[in-house]
Amino acid sequence: MPYYPERRPDPYAEEQKRIQEARKAAARARRRRLTAAAVTVLLVTYGVVRLTAYGADYYSSRQTSQELYELYEEPVQVVTAVPTAVMKAAAATAAPQAEAPALTPEPTPAVYLQPVSYPDNPDLKVSERFKKLRKKSKYIVGWLSMDGVEEAVAQKDNTYFLTHDATGKKNVNGAIFADSGMTLMTRPYTVYLFGHNMKSGNMFGRLRKYKESAYFFRHRIITFDSMYEEGKFAVFAAAEISTKPGDGNYYDLWSLESNRVSDRKAAIEELISRSFHANILDVQPDEQLVVLVTCCGREEERLVVAARRMRDGETENRLTLPPL
Repeated sequence: MPYYPERRPDPYAEEQKRIQEARKAAARARRRRLTAAAVTVLLVTYGVVRLTAYGADYYSSRQTSQELYELYEEPVQVVTAVPTAVMKAAAATAAPQAEAPALTPEPTPAVYLQPVSYPDNPDLKVSERFKKLRKKSKYIVGWLSMDGVEEAVAQKDNTYFLTHDATGKKNVNGAIFADSGMTLMTRPYTVYLFGHNMKSGNMFGRLRKYKESAYFFRHRIITFDSMYEEGKFAVFAAAEISTKPGDGNYYDLWSLESNRVSDRKAAIEELISRSFHANILDVQPDEQLVVLVTCCGREEERLVVAARRMRDGETENRLTLPPL
């Protein structure tokens, strides 16, 4: 068997090993730095793209709203028509007077709300300004005016206008939209309006201000016009609720559309009891309500601002107080 002499230990082996390991570590560090730099560039680029897209959508949203507002505010030719009530009164005057009917007992209070036609528009004639608006978008059914907000109200389903403006164009700001279950064939007792709570204040971004007492009482009057009727409404409650059954702050938002008088009355009273502010407005279950709804906080939480149609003779400084 041949003999192989032992190798002499290399005095520089350990040093070479340390040098190689140091080079490998430096290479790994360079790769990490390059990867981190690439990720940072991608994130910054993505952020700039998103911010640019958000700004473009905001600009587009405001431009669309302004165009619709200018159309809405265009003067319309007013054709004077004899109101139905006046015509009936004239007919009654012209007709032979019949004997006064015998006195009947007072009717018992209604248990259920009955459909009500529009007092000044029983034939459901679309107003001229809404005819123009609906040429721009068949989805437009109303117009909302409040402090800093002049927006068309659209209606299709309860998701489409979360990502589209009132004319149907894609937009992250969405649009203010009416509940899809609402019909305008008769005057709806409850009008639910939904919109995004945008940080820019767009759409329902201003509703959060109703949590402030001074703002609440300074901006109590809002206007909601449908294509069949104009209307001014006085705010009576602003509250944050949960839509998740079982939560301590749960409130059944849809209970306000109950046609059972007692249930609707209880729903109104419960919403008032949850309001940030003391109520100084009388609200009856047979009166029309406009309910503005937007998101806040957690996914199931909502900010609700509710108003009732102003009564004949009421003004902003002269609203009917609740009974003692």
